[in-house]
Amino acid sequence: MTQVVNGYLGWQFSNFEVGVITSRDGSKGLRSVVLFLRAFATIFKLRDAKKNVFVVHLSQGGSFVREGLLLLLARARGFGTVAHMHGSSFVDFSSRRPWLVEKVLSAATKVVVLSRATQDAVCRFVPAMRVELIPNAVPEGLPKEKERLVVFGGGVSNRKGVDVLAEAWRRVGVGRGWKLVIAGPVIDREVVPDSLDDAEFVGSIDHRSLMHLLERSSIAVLPSRDEAMPMFILEAMGRNNCVISTRVGGIPAVLADGRGLLVDAGDPAQLASVLSKAMADDAYREATARVGRAAFDQGFSAKTIYPRVEHLWWDVLNTPLPATDH
Repeated sequence: MTQVVNGYLGWQFSNFEVGVITSRDGSKGLRSVVLFLRAFATIFKLRDAKKNVFVVHLSQGGSFVREGLLLLLARARGFGTVAHMHGSSFVDFSSRRPWLVEKVLSAATKVVVLSRATQDAVCRFVPAMRVELIPNAVPEGLPKEKERLVVFGGGVSNRKGVDVLAEAWRRVGVGRGWKLVIAGPVIDREVVPDSLDDAEFVGSIDHRSLMHLLERSSIAVLPSRDEAMPMFILEAMGRNNCVISTRVGGIPAVLADGRGLLVDAGDPAQLASVLSKAMADDAYREATARVGRAAFDQGFSAKTIYPRVEHLWWDVLNTPLPATDH
């Protein structure tokens, strides 16, 4: 969510000035309560519903409850609202908390989703005409000479399949001149191998450093067991990587038709086989990267997505508030 909001702030929209109301920052306890109350008070005090649209970023669990309350308040204050859905487990969450999900999403003028699965789940609660699938926008990278580098970026966790990646890398073997770099905060210590040849764990790095890695790398890999639509994949496509990922969430739709390489989640043998081919066959790897980059330019680049986002905001600003009972 942070990267999406930062993208809004860095883009020059034609008709909107973007501001941020912070409702959380990863803290817990009293500070998290204070941040939420400040956000609540800010929305409560704002006026002029004809000039303001509230975009509320929602995930699942506590995030959905917390930010959902802010969306309900904005609606009660008469503002047009957009519920921008994130979260790899939202579909499951919506089936377990249908009353809550319906209550919150019914207050949204429009709902933005990142995958077909989330779109199907949301359409159980609000009319399909109020739901739009808009991928996250991603700035393109700088052209750089590619190295024999494979990069993973994300939380080092079971959900992201780092244990599967480590086992696949062992099966691939060493001595080919390739290096694996795993970047991200350690979430599940047990998935971090004691040793892995020709590999480096760089830990948590800032976003700019990760993008520099992707600009240098030839292959980006994300063997997740559960995802919505990870930004890492789109960022890698925009930086001319051959992307390897799993058939979960919205990933297959993005990497279909030769735009990337797909494997089954939790299958190190299959991942090793696909990795080996991509590493050994330069023409195959580079062709996949080119197709992925072309798809990125057409459907995921900032210059393509942000005008769609702005058009949606404009529609919300000029749309009568929907009824919440149905």
